[in-house]
Amino acid sequence: MKTLVTAALLAATALPAFATELTVWDWKSGDPLAAPYYQKAKEVFEAAHPGDTVTFVMQPNDQYYTLLGTALASIGGPDLFLLNGGAQARARFENAVKLDDKIGDMKADLAGLPEFSDANGVYAIPLTIQGFVVYYNKALYSAAGLDPNVPPKSWDDLSKICAAFVTQGTVPCIALGNKEGFGMEFWFSTIAASLWTPQEQVDFAAGKLAWISPQVLAVLQSWVDANAAGWFPKGANSTAKFMDEYEGFMRGESANTIGLISDVAHWKSFDEMLGAENVGVFLLPAPGGAAAKIPAAGGIGYAVNAKSPNVDLAVEFAKTLAAPEVLQVFFNAAGAVTANTKMDTSAVTSPAAKTVFGWLATDVVPMAHTNATAQELEEIHRQSQLLLNGETTVAEAAAAMDVVAKAARQ
Repeated sequence: MKTLVTAALLAATALPAFATELTVWDWKSGDPLAAPYYQKAKEVFEAAHPGDTVTFVMQPNDQYYTLLGTALASIGGPDLFLLNGGAQARARFENAVKLDDKIGDMKADLAGLPEFSDANGVYAIPLTIQGFVVYYNKALYSAAGLDPNVPPKSWDDLSKICAAFVTQGTVPCIALGNKEGFGMEFWFSTIAASLWTPQEQVDFAAGKLAWISPQVLAVLQSWVDANAAGWFPKGANSTAKFMDEYEGFMRGESANTIGLISDVAHWKSFDEMLGAENVGVFLLPAPGGAAAKIPAAGGIGYAVNAKSPNVDLAVEFAKTLAAPEVLQVFFNAAGAVTANTKMDTSAVTSPAAKTVFGWLATDVVPMAHTNATAQELEEIHRQSQLLLNGETTVAEAAAAMDVVAKAARQ
């Protein structure tokens, strides 16, 4: 009996005294391209913290913030949660742990921090840099009698290209999925990037550039004008942007699409489906705008739940998720442009990617939609659908947006 008791005690002492399970919410961990990154982060963390485990809970993308809001309002909720940079992140800072003193020297290696910070400090650790560019199918350009190696540089150029596709009638000029209103977010930021001055970007972020101002009205009007000209496919309000729009583009069902630069709906996935030689890229020009720019900012990042009973351990895992050796797996597997500046891109051969990386070095401006409030984003989703359906006017939509903006920014 004594031997059995001794053996049991030895077995017990070999295990961690307080093994912890961290619960992590996201909308990406089940994605096959992102899975190697999440698995690497889990392996690195669990090796450094024997007995502690990580469980990823992937939530549906279109319901994520509703479900997260409910969870954060409860006593429980996840230990860590994924956020889009900008408006969606800032709306949840009150639920997150301030990280400045907890991530220390790591801050120096991270780009994209402004989208996960406010005047009080940093509330989430960025993983990626995200931005919007237009990808195009060179084979479809050739079929429409267009030079596949000469993308549009101006709104007039784009108008002529889209007119060629409208006349041909085979595929829409610009793919669009706006079921959740996300199509408007992409359009808004890409047009504003080329149309607004740096000061106007600052004023919009501060709530000083009203929705009824001429500068914002011009962005909304371009959405209506493009739709009226037949550039978008019919039924865009019934098409999910992720991933119906992009799967259609990869099947050759549209000539152009406003896509991302990082980890999904971007150069890597398009190259693999269409062939790198058939994927072109350009920056969306604006009517009356200056030289087109790339809207880019901190993409996604992880926050630690202020109600978590495991804050210190959760911070350690957030740091693991943003570590260069872990994020390198994200880049290699999914083409994620990482926020950690130690990422190695030397092996990239994609012509589209090389062009995008060049723009990131010289032509970056803010992503305007991320500098709205979460309430404004929710309302512009709705107004954008009404505009596509012809159920409201640009002036009426802008007036409605101003009402929401004033209430949200009080």
